[in-house]
Amino acid sequence: MAAPEEPCGGRAGEEPGRDAAGLSGARGRRRQWRRDRAAAAMFRCGEEVVSGESEEESNGVNLMEFSDEILLHILSYVPCTDLVLNVRRTCRKLATLCLDKSLTHTVLLQKDYKVNKDKVKQLMRDIGKEIYQLNMAGCYWLPSSTIDHVTRCKNLVKLNLSGCHVTSLRLSKMLSTLQHLRSLAIDVNPGFDASQLSSECKATLSRVSELKQTLYTPSYGVVPCCTSLEKLLLYFEILDRSREGFMLSGQLMVGESNVPHYQNLRVFYARLAPGYVNQEVVRLYLAVLSDRTPENLHAFLISAPGSFAETGATKNLLDSMARNVRLDALQLPKAWINGSGLLQHLKFNNPFYFSFSRCTLSGGHLIQRVINGGKDLKSLTSLNLSGCVHCLAPESLFRKAEDDIDSSILESLVASCCNLRHLNLSAAHHHSSESIGNHLCQLLSRLKHLLSLALPVCSITDVAANVEKPPTASNLVPQTFGRKVRIGIQTYPRNLGDQANQKIESSVFWALMGSLRFLETLEIIGSSFSSAMPRNEPAIRNSLPPCVRAQSVGDSEVAAISQLTYLQSLTLAQLPNILTGSGLVNIGLQCQHLRTLSLANLGMMGNVVYMSALMDMLKHCKCLRDLRLEQPYFCAGAQFFQALSHCSSLQRLCIVSRSGTLQSDAVMSFMANCLEVIMCHMFMGESLTVCKNLQQSIVRSFQADRPALNVVIFPLLHEDLTEVIRDVPMRHLDEITLFKSRVAEEPPNLWW
Repeated sequence: MAAPEEPCGGRAGEEPGRDAAGLSGARGRRRQWRRDRAAAAMFRCGEEVVSGESEEESNGVNLMEFSDEILLHILSYVPCTDLVLNVRRTCRKLATLCLDKSLTHTVLLQKDYKVNKDKVKQLMRDIGKEIYQLNMAGCYWLPSSTIDHVTRCKNLVKLNLSGCHVTSLRLSKMLSTLQHLRSLAIDVNPGFDASQLSSECKATLSRVSELKQTLYTPSYGVVPCCTSLEKLLLYFEILDRSREGFMLSGQLMVGESNVPHYQNLRVFYARLAPGYVNQEVVRLYLAVLSDRTPENLHAFLISAPGSFAETGATKNLLDSMARNVRLDALQLPKAWINGSGLLQHLKFNNPFYFSFSRCTLSGGHLIQRVINGGKDLKSLTSLNLSGCVHCLAPESLFRKAEDDIDSSILESLVASCCNLRHLNLSAAHHHSSESIGNHLCQLLSRLKHLLSLALPVCSITDVAANVEKPPTASNLVPQTFGRKVRIGIQTYPRNLGDQANQKIESSVFWALMGSLRFLETLEIIGSSFSSAMPRNEPAIRNSLPPCVRAQSVGDSEVAAISQLTYLQSLTLAQLPNILTGSGLVNIGLQCQHLRTLSLANLGMMGNVVYMSALMDMLKHCKCLRDLRLEQPYFCAGAQFFQALSHCSSLQRLCIVSRSGTLQSDAVMSFMANCLEVIMCHMFMGESLTVCKNLQQSIVRSFQADRPALNVVIFPLLHEDLTEVIRDVPMRHLDEITLFKSRVAEEPPNLWW
């Protein structure tokens, strides 16, 4: 019987950061965490009793003596496949409880990496009629024939098949039997043909009110069949070139000219991957909206990288929205906002999400047009100002990006949006002045409800300390690739008491971390950082130097993060003053719920100065599931993998390193010891032969026991890297392999 999730995780299959019990506020989350911890502890105590050991041997605690309510709470942490296929067979009482409606109503398989076709078949046979919500998102390893068994779930209301292999004919057969379906998520791959959908299938689609569609080919997919749509989420992942190198067109295929039905639409969301074809196709979807804007539209969101020019049709759409709708959530391409008076005319009701990522919106416009001069915006819970270089300045016309911020603008923002839970200020230079009490960190400390926060490195530096502090060894060395620099024996303080002797508790960042005790996600990213890992282009060979203000940010600031007891996800990128990495050890010791860790370009670029501390840290990260490391000259050797083997919960590993090296025997030993690892991506400086041989060895040795195993080992600077990247499952590519800021990237709970 598989053990339940530890307190560091949520219930089985639940996404990090979600409030499983629906509690709101810091106190509610803390109470829920205590109950979860007690439940997990009770489960461990009772596990031996279930397996047949005596009551005395289990310290007098018998799992079966607990009430049904407590047992159901404990069992909610066990994957559904384990409940139905294993736990149910242990005794009569558990056989009854495991089939309770509270456990079978919603089945989450999206991160159950051990599930296979046979388990799904048996699961559907046993409880198919009891399932009302089924999430199989990202189950890329299951054969397409697995979908046939979903037809047993006659009462399905919600179904998520994103990332699964589904053909037009299989989709038609399945949907023809699901008459109660109201929410659907699917992929549209090359070869999809809407003409193959049966009339029964189209009847089911006509009742669907929520649709999430990921497009890998120019198509309307099933959108024209969904005549009752209220929520439409579109993800455009169409490449500009085919595998053969031919340029693709954004024109829809013959027979794809049916018009989507948007009259009942309340939520429209589109996220575009880089490429002009994606832009061409999304314009076809928007053309219908521009003719007639739905009266009930309250969330309109388009996330587009790079330049996405405004056209006459989109301008008509925005003008119509300004006249006829009141929005609760808004995100637009930067070209649609920059230099226009759009925000002045749009009307908002009770907004909960704003994203002005990469816009040239000034702080003055932000306060006047969005916050309406300090209007009460207690409803706003998520705000993305990533890349808005002037958003904390009164005007942008004559301002340099590196100039000090206007603290009064941030103060107004904090006062008006006091219930913010997700805030992204990354990818910009937000420099505080020397005015006492007006530092960015001091103002942000008033946001007591924050759950996730993204900041540029230069924004957390203590201004007074930065002025008085003499240059250190690290910032005297050019931040470029070059010969390795030996800086002597690496020693670092082992506990917080040693750090206290360095008088870091008085820093503004230390105080900020102390005031945000319930923060779950933190990103500290250099304002000029860019990852070497590409999306649709060759790997980046050069990097921009860090901001001058960031030169003093190093080990002590990292140590301050260890105050975040409930931290689940941490990203640190381009911290130039890392000398030993001592703060990482503190985080490993104190942040016992850490599930995701991403480190990039820490310290000097020519030497991995924090390697010893990182290995010490990893020995304490028992809950770590995802690890991403991006550092030039990284040596993935026996000592590193031996330390990493202590991370017993690790599932995904990604290493990106220009001129990095690896030891094949150490990697194989690590994979043999860490049985939960199902993703291993390494983009290093090794030869193509070494990479291919290691990749084949891993797949040959472990694929049979790990059906979801995905291995990519490839030279970082190889010309065919982009072709390799396109075969990576979207779940891994989007969540870990590609570096990006994820705080407030989408509205909270956009999809279930």
